[in-house]
Amino acid sequence: MEDFIDITYTVSNELPVWPGSRHFKDTWQMQMPAQSNNLSYFEMDSHLGTHLDAPLHFVHGGRPLHKIDLCKMIGDTYVAEIRGVRSITSEHLSNLILPKGCKRLLLKTDNQIYWENNIATFQEDFCSIDKSGAQWLVDHSFDLIGIDYLSIQRFHDGPETHQILLRAEVVIVETLNLQNVSEGLYELICLPLKIKDLEASPVRAILKNKI
Repeated sequence: MEDFIDITYTVSNELPVWPGSRHFKDTWQMQMPAQSNNLSYFEMDSHLGTHLDAPLHFVHGGRPLHKIDLCKMIGDTYVAEIRGVRSITSEHLSNLILPKGCKRLLLKTDNQIYWENNIATFQEDFCSIDKSGAQWLVDHSFDLIGIDYLSIQRFHDGPETHQILLRAEVVIVETLNLQNVSEGLYELICLPLKIKDLEASPVRAILKNKI
């Protein structure tokens, strides 16, 4: 088994996007061999692909990207599988057998079927966490929660899940690639771009095997 597992989806215009969000678009300003070098720029929604939500996303005056504590995004992390449910509640989370002192949790869910079947269109009926689950994470002093689809909260729910987590400055990581990850303890490295005063950023998320 390799020491590192990349749990980041490759950014491209083939990724599903939240309704109304901006797709990825790249533009070449210069290209070889006609010109002396390759030079490009790109446009994308800050929540496209594997990304991190800062408190500013749902909290007025909340902490922006460049002020998030990096320690929350690096360290021991447990990957847990929760299957057969669409709305993950406090009861589901309390039934998990987690390592003592666990402060970072990544959830591998039935959302996997969308990735396994290469479904590029946005799916409304994805699995995520309800407000009771969010409160459970806050009550148990988690630093980070991640999930394997585009949002931590259900499509038709209100904003409470995000609000509860982000008011407590729990880092949210969404659209994680957990297809090749087994349940267990890992070390996480998950860093956003250091962009001033924004609410979200793509991340490069990596797991390191603890064994």
